[in-house]
Amino acid sequence: MTRRPPTALSPEPDLARAEQLVLRMLALPGGSCREGRVADFVERRLIQAGAPQAAIARDLAHRKSPHGGQTGNLVFRLSGTVRGPRRLLVAHLDTVPLCVGARPVRRGNTIVPADPDTALGADDRAGAAVVLTAALEILRRRLPHPPLTFLWTVQEEIGLLGARHATIGLLGHPRLAFNFDGNSPEDVTMGATGGYRMSIRVRGRASHAGVAPEKGISAIAAASLAIARLHEAGWHGRVEKDGHVGTSNVGVICGGQATNVVAPEVEIRAEARSHDPSFRARIVAAIERAFREAAREIRSADGEAGEVAIQGRLDYESFRLADDEPCALAAEAAIRAIGGDPRRTISSGGLDANWLTARGIPTVTLGAGAVHAHTPAERLDLPLFRLACRVGLRLALGTDG
Repeated sequence: MTRRPPTALSPEPDLARAEQLVLRMLALPGGSCREGRVADFVERRLIQAGAPQAAIARDLAHRKSPHGGQTGNLVFRLSGTVRGPRRLLVAHLDTVPLCVGARPVRRGNTIVPADPDTALGADDRAGAAVVLTAALEILRRRLPHPPLTFLWTVQEEIGLLGARHATIGLLGHPRLAFNFDGNSPEDVTMGATGGYRMSIRVRGRASHAGVAPEKGISAIAAASLAIARLHEAGWHGRVEKDGHVGTSNVGVICGGQATNVVAPEVEIRAEARSHDPSFRARIVAAIERAFREAAREIRSADGEAGEVAIQGRLDYESFRLADDEPCALAAEAAIRAIGGDPRRTISSGGLDANWLTARGIPTVTLGAGAVHAHTPAERLDLPLFRLACRVGLRLALGTDG
C-alpha cells in the first residue's frame, strides 16, 4: 500500500472509539429483513451524540420489498454550517445468513469471528460504522460541515432492495454521494455489474419409486439434467462467450418428499450477471432453454413430460460513472490528502450505488476493510478500516480538496 505525506490539515476521527463502535455493531444480529435492532442502535447513538430526533427518519422501503422486513432505511440529515453542495454517505446494515450468531473478537490488527462456522459481517457493518463514525464526530465536536445526509440501507444482500425502494425525497437532493462497502478504501469503484434473479419451478409427477417408478416424472432428474448441461456448455459459473463475460449460479434447490417417492416438484433459485445487459440476457435465455428442454425429455412410461414455470426480475442494472464525476474526484482527493494512493476499479457484484446512480444520485463506492466477505474466513482489516474512517470524515467535512 503506497503512502504519501498527508496534506491539508483536517480533523481526525477518534480511531480507538471507532474500533469499539464497529465491534459493537458486528455483534448485533441483523440479516436481511431483520435489521431493526441494528437501525435502533444507530439511531440511539446519533441521539446520544446530540442529533435532533426531527433530523432522523425511516422510510417505508421494507413495505415495498417482496420480502417485507422489520424496518426501512434510516436517514439522518444535517443542514450545513459552511456552504457547499449536499453530500451523502451511505452503507448497508444487513448481513448474509452465514453471519447469524457471529461473535467478533480482536486478534492483532484484525477482527475475526470467534466461531469458525460463521462469517463476521464486516460486509457491511464496517461500512455502516464508517458512516456512523463520521456523523458522531461531527455531532460531538460540532465540526463545521456542508449540508449532509447519512443513509443506512436495508436488504442490500438480497437484491439492493433498500436502495431500490428508498424515498429519495428524504435525502435532500445530494450532489456528491459516497458508498462504503468492500475491502480497501483506496479502491474507488466507478461502476458495477447488473444482476438478474430467477425462480424456476420444475413440475413432474409423483409415483412409488419402488413399485412403479416408470409412472412418475422426476422433477429432480429434470433439474439435474438442466444444470449439468449448463455446466457442460459453459453457461454456469464464469461465462465467457464471443468476447463477452458474465456469471451465472444455481444457488438454491429444494424438492422431494421421500426416497420412495418420485419427486413431483423442485424449486430452484438462480441468477445471472454481466456488465453487458445484452449478454446477460443471453445467459438468462440459456438457463431458461436448458430447463425447458430437460423438462420435456424426462417422461413417464405413458409419454407425459414435465413442465417448467420460470419467473425472473432485474435486481439492478450495471452502471459506469463518468471519469470526471465529482464524487469520484472528491474521493480520490480525500484518499491522497491522507497519504493514500487511489485506484479506480469496477465491481463484479451489485452495490447500493447501482440503484442510487440509476435514481439520479451518482455514487462512488469505497471499501471499509472487509476481507473474504460471505465466508467463514471473513475478517475486518483494522488498518484499512481506520483509513476508511479517516477518508469518510474528510468527505463528510468537505476537506478533500
